[in-house]
Amino acid sequence: MALIIAGERSGVGKTTVTLSLLAALRSRLPQAAVQSFKVGPDYIDPMFHTYVTGRACRNLDPVLTSETYVQQCFARHTAEYALIEGVMGLFDGACGKDDTASTAHIARLLNVPIALILNCSSTSRSIAAIAHGYRSFDPRIQIAGVILNRVGSDRHLELLTEALEPLNLPILGVLRRQEDIAIPDRHLGLVPTAELKDLDQAIERLAHLGETCFDWEKLLPLLAWSERGGVDKGDGRSGEMEGRGETVRLAIAQDRAFSFYYADNLDLLRQLGAELVPWSPMEDMLPEGVQGLYLGGGFPEVFAGALAENVSARRSVRLAIESGMPTYAECGGLMYLCEQIVDFEGNAYPMVGILPTTAAMGKRLTLGYRQATALQDSPLVQKGDRFWGHEFHRSALRQTEGGQSVELSDRSLLSLQGYDSKLQFPDEGWQRHQVHASYVHLHFGAQPRLAAKFLQRCKTWSFSRCTHSLYRGATSAGVTGATAVDRIAPL
Repeated sequence: MALIIAGERSGVGKTTVTLSLLAALRSRLPQAAVQSFKVGPDYIDPMFHTYVTGRACRNLDPVLTSETYVQQCFARHTAEYALIEGVMGLFDGACGKDDTASTAHIARLLNVPIALILNCSSTSRSIAAIAHGYRSFDPRIQIAGVILNRVGSDRHLELLTEALEPLNLPILGVLRRQEDIAIPDRHLGLVPTAELKDLDQAIERLAHLGETCFDWEKLLPLLAWSERGGVDKGDGRSGEMEGRGETVRLAIAQDRAFSFYYADNLDLLRQLGAELVPWSPMEDMLPEGVQGLYLGGGFPEVFAGALAENVSARRSVRLAIESGMPTYAECGGLMYLCEQIVDFEGNAYPMVGILPTTAAMGKRLTLGYRQATALQDSPLVQKGDRFWGHEFHRSALRQTEGGQSVELSDRSLLSLQGYDSKLQFPDEGWQRHQVHASYVHLHFGAQPRLAAKFLQRCKTWSFSRCTHSLYRGATSAGVTGATAVDRIAPL
């Protein structure tokens, strides 16, 4: 079996409960393999899961992939113990009119029971009506028990327990108000693991919470996985696989500024023949001998100063792209390729400058699934291709005309619709040189041909030896930073 952690609504404590259970499992059973999953298009929560378990968390999203892929991914990666963190409220779906891509949808697809977190603040007997409503709303799902969060006192717990008793719904855990366990957040959610200095201490407190606040006699049988027949695990590589074959060295930006990557995407690229070469746009130059560049999402706006100061990286990326290196940049990667980034305080920082536009931070959150139609060819897509992606950002592109800053609709690469087909969005994205740059995040699970096409394009390109000799000459002469790249190709 396995267990999904669901909430009655967003903000009820799903991540705290999930991390507490994962940390306690690792503490109780240090030799056991514990696999976590996250429902929906999320990057940051899976980072915390991975940090605790030591195993890459997998995203389960039937919109970005497919129902079949979700089932195969779960069957392929599930270990001795399996825990799934849900998304939003239990029945909250992609567009609101049904529960597509909701936690309940995933529970039905996988035939996995649910632990429902209830916010007990400011309620007592009414908690039974809430629990009864969630259990009876959809008879196709199984609620194995409830977790009571934000319980105020022993007397409060007594009232809650008495109210729930007639429902014969097990209480799997009780959490009092926890003021001392808080993971800081900012404009796109939790602060990623790489930026937290006291994360180990927080995980220890979460493990203690997990050990002391849950009924493990009831929980362990729910968390222990027993494989069921009937589900084809697949190999994660369905579809056209033209990219398979010789190794392609692919530079992948991985540091505090760029960390948004789906584990399945990286696995698929490796399976297709990519050697992933990590590098830091904050600290390094683009690695020598690579044939392509992958710039994922992240927080370049938070580290814009450090990115701007690393002139060597910016110029080496620009030189490579102008030389025709195939480049895939999504969201934060797109921002890095702009002329500049303007942060929340209005400070402007120079970036790579391949895209003649500015990424400016703002208050408006752009969020949601997008069905994209390719308006032209790029290193990833062919004109007319249709695929699903997801947007999640607070920046917008703008350009300066006559000293006035105006919003820019980039009608060049992708035409977008929302999950509700009636909802239209401005065309967006860039295709310049051999760059595919867009705010839309992609999961390659159900569309491996996109990754295969990109690697195939990378195979046909290689950095000239002349260019690398310039890098080596500058380095051997003891010249570093901006001076070195000034000798290569001034901006």
